Amino acid sequence: MNTPSQRQNRTKTHLKQALIALIKEEGYHAVTVKDIVDYAAYNRSTFYVHYQDKIELAEDLLMSMLQGLESSVGKPYTPGQKNYTENLKAPSFHIVSYIYQNRNFFELINFDDTIPGLHTRFPQTILKIYQEQFVFETIDNIPVNMEYFKRYTAYGFYGLLHNWIENGFIETEEEFIREVIDLTKTHIYSYKYVGRK
Repeated sequence: MNTPSQRQNRTKTHLKQALIALIKEEGYHAVTVKDIVDYAAYNRSTFYVHYQDKIELAEDLLMSMLQGLESSVGKPYTPGQKNYTENLKAPSFHIVSYIYQNRNFFELINFDDTIPGLHTRFPQTILKIYQEQFVFETIDNIPVNMEYFKRYTAYGFYGLLHNWIENGFIETEEEFIREVIDLTKTHIYSYKYVGRK
């Protein structure tokens, strides 16, 4: 039997899926609560049990997806273990798999009239991951401003992700990761996953 919390989570998932689909059809600002409940086949009172308005639903969707992004990164790693980029393999980039598995959501970056904050908070989350969860060592231990290095690397990676999503995931997950690994080897010698704070 479904517990009340399982039912609540399922309802929230349906409402989020409805919002994603409607943004792609109409644009975020045109979507109403009535549109969402009609699409998800719920009534308005059910919507208001979970959310105050469309804005709260959109924020919950964005937050949950970006938190998932942060959580996905550490899956292949043991905290504190040093890893060498020459040994990088596809499972090291679990973040790419997470984006691909949730591509229905991440495709929303292709739209101008989309969830407020998505275009800024997605790259900021990548940067936050680099800043908080990893320690990098440059090729030949070249001394650099590590804050700049992480910003440069994070936004470069985001640019590649953005392009991959924009092009409709034309490369397979494996092909995309292989390209990212080849690029990573040009400027990072090793990295250590330190975990989430």
